[in-house]
Amino acid sequence: MTIREGIQSLKQISVREIRRLCLNPLYFFCMIVAPIGSLFFLMTLMQDGLPTNLPVAVVDLDNTSTSRQLIRQLDAFEQTSVAIQCASFEEARREMQKGNIYGIYHIPKGFQREASSGKRPKLSFYTNGSFLVAGSLMFRDMKTTSVLAGGAVGLRIGEAKGYTTAQIMAQIQPIVIDTHAIGNPWLNYSIYLNNAIMPGLLQLLIFIVTVFSIGTEIKERTSRDWLNMGHGSITVSVIGKLLPHTVIFTAVGGGICAILYGYNAFPLHSGWIPMLVAMFLLVIASQALGVFMISVLPTVRLGLSLASFFGMLGFSICGLSYPVSAMYPEFHAVSYLYPLRHYLLIYIDQALNGRELVYTWGEYVWLAGFLLLPIIMRRYLKNAMLYFHYIP
Repeated sequence: MTIREGIQSLKQISVREIRRLCLNPLYFFCMIVAPIGSLFFLMTLMQDGLPTNLPVAVVDLDNTSTSRQLIRQLDAFEQTSVAIQCASFEEARREMQKGNIYGIYHIPKGFQREASSGKRPKLSFYTNGSFLVAGSLMFRDMKTTSVLAGGAVGLRIGEAKGYTTAQIMAQIQPIVIDTHAIGNPWLNYSIYLNNAIMPGLLQLLIFIVTVFSIGTEIKERTSRDWLNMGHGSITVSVIGKLLPHTVIFTAVGGGICAILYGYNAFPLHSGWIPMLVAMFLLVIASQALGVFMISVLPTVRLGLSLASFFGMLGFSICGLSYPVSAMYPEFHAVSYLYPLRHYLLIYIDQALNGRELVYTWGEYVWLAGFLLLPIIMRRYLKNAMLYFHYIP
């Protein structure tokens, strides 16, 4: 087959595939509606960056000016709102069990008297660990309030003993901590989550669409006609079929980048080119894995099961929330089999940290290396297209 014939075959197969995409609304949903709809849902859900006014119950058994001041300080935090003041801990516990509150702040009886006399009263706070984000934020606010209360008590006692403010602060806080959050100084959960969830969702949809597209050809026994249009070349046939998918998914991926880095102005220290190239490589690497999956299991049912299972694991094993370095060595190795893992490393280095490209080029090579998988499996896929008998 000459180059001209190959280009003509690519055009014919691509036009054929566009017709198939238009005839089946499932493609439109998976390729456009699902990713774009998920993007707007997640961006709207986390548009404030952090959840605010999380309800907390206060059990004030002291009921003094000092305890009331503590309650006002806790309520002043943006993430915490004192919703209920309970007469007993049992009442507050019932409210937590009902799901009305996420935490309990307990001030013991005699708190002001013990604090003024130099004793060490105990402030207790409880958070609902079933809600990780809400519990973590509330724990931070209640701990900060308790530390500030201890500092205020120590300051008053020191002043009563005639110490200067500098002497008192040297005892209360001998080491001053200056904290700076790198990459996401706003602690914005939208920046943290959406830059990983959206590419991960796109990867999953590409797996599913690629497997379904090739698998239905085998199931409906149209794969021979498809292969004949490529003059028997499995390479030309697969490229021509997936080319419209690549264009659509790349356009959707570019739209996701535009919303994240353009409209929402998320950190993009190295410019657009590194991330757009990474998004394109994520698309074609995910397609290559999809071809590999349907080559291994040339049945729509089993192929889609493998694609869904493998794709869903990517959200956990890519290192988004739990560091890959802390996983078992076997899972550490498996994480590199996901295009999403390499995309995230590019995102962290280029968009968040703005490092030189020389530190990240290996991840681009990894993404491009996934294109070897269809080449390795082309003989098995061709045999499936020609001879596989679909079993419903």
